[in-house]
Amino acid sequence: MCENAYTSFAKAYDLFMGDIPYGEWQRYIGGLLKDRGIENGLVLELCCGTGTFTELLAALGYDMIGVDSSSEMLEIAAQKKTASGTDILYLLQDIREFELYGTVRAIVCVCDSLNYMVQEEDLRAVFSLVNNYLDPGGVFIFDMKTVYYMEQVMGDSVAVRHLEEGTLIWENNYFPEDQTNEYELTFFLRGPDGRYARQQETHLQRAYKTEDIRRLLLEAGLVPEAVYDADTKGAPRPDSERLYFVARESGK
Repeated sequence: MCENAYTSFAKAYDLFMGDIPYGEWQRYIGGLLKDRGIENGLVLELCCGTGTFTELLAALGYDMIGVDSSSEMLEIAAQKKTASGTDILYLLQDIREFELYGTVRAIVCVCDSLNYMVQEEDLRAVFSLVNNYLDPGGVFIFDMKTVYYMEQVMGDSVAVRHLEEGTLIWENNYFPEDQTNEYELTFFLRGPDGRYARQQETHLQRAYKTEDIRRLLLEAGLVPEAVYDADTKGAPRPDSERLYFVARESGK
């Protein structure tokens, strides 16, 4: 994850986000990569978080690098790496300024992580670095929540999730003037003594119109190749909640 948002919530992330369809993402994004001739080699995941999806791409045969700005999330990713025995390189870096030793065949970013780039110049900076570190003709695949999702689905709502190990309260505040959603995460985790400790984090995301994302990709030197509705894998719809974007390196 990004923007220093995942500090105290890092230890609760996998617990409360257990319904994320990582396996479906693995099959779909793996298919997009293979359809474009990328069946092996170096692949970078931006905002890799606790490394769940990084591990799944490694299982497909890719040599994985994971970048994230949360040391707490990467600590959990390192534990998974030790348990699985995978040879993944994790780097603690801000994705607006990330550096690699060389280029990679593909770069991926999932779980609406790029929605944390609330300023256009930040998103453009990420896109420019992606173009810089991709092999010639390399592929960039990422997802983003839509304006429709933030405005119509999340809006000014409150969601509560109760589990045996703890409770998460998710409060959303949508600001239409800049298409941002501020959400307050309050969570209670049960300790070894059976008592629950309360912690809180505030996150901020921004939704971008598809035409603005295309423009920023082009300004960064990337060529937009395709956009898909994340649920149907078909063309984007007015009520699409999440979109997949595919772009290519176009020459540096």
